[in-house]
Amino acid sequence: MGVAMSDEEAWDFIARSHTGILTTLRRDGWPVALPLWFAVDDRRIYIATPVHARKLRRIANDDRGSFLVEAGERWAELAAVHLPVRARILDPEHDEDEMTTASQRLTEKYPDLQSRSKQMPEASRNHYRSQRLVRLVPAGPPLSWDNAKIRPRRGGR
Repeated sequence: MGVAMSDEEAWDFIARSHTGILTTLRRDGWPVALPLWFAVDDRRIYIATPVHARKLRRIANDDRGSFLVEAGERWAELAAVHLPVRARILDPEHDEDEMTTASQRLTEKYPDLQSRSKQMPEASRNHYRSQRLVRLVPAGPPLSWDNAKIRPRRGGR
């Protein structure tokens, strides 16, 4: 009895998830895990982050990280996918087409993202106005589990 998802199930689970946890490494090696919105295109994960975000400095210093999505309230519902990733800050001069695609995927997934900014305080609006896009590429196979795959045995065995 296995609880691991197939690669296809894992990527479908990632794409359907609302919020991911990206872990990056500080210069001293300590991890920093932060929740964020993301979009998937062709098994690449994209995030947008303010241009002054510290995670950009951490990624520029060390591109290794991890990405996690999870769901479920009860034990029997718990499911998650964890990926080791390499992060790359996209360059507007060299990655224009990829940036367009990533921006479209993020807008499609979170259509009210722009409208919410109008409700933000001005300082927050200014902070999020100028953003950079980051691509996360798997650096190994996904580690996944879906406790819903566990079925009680029949006949008490």
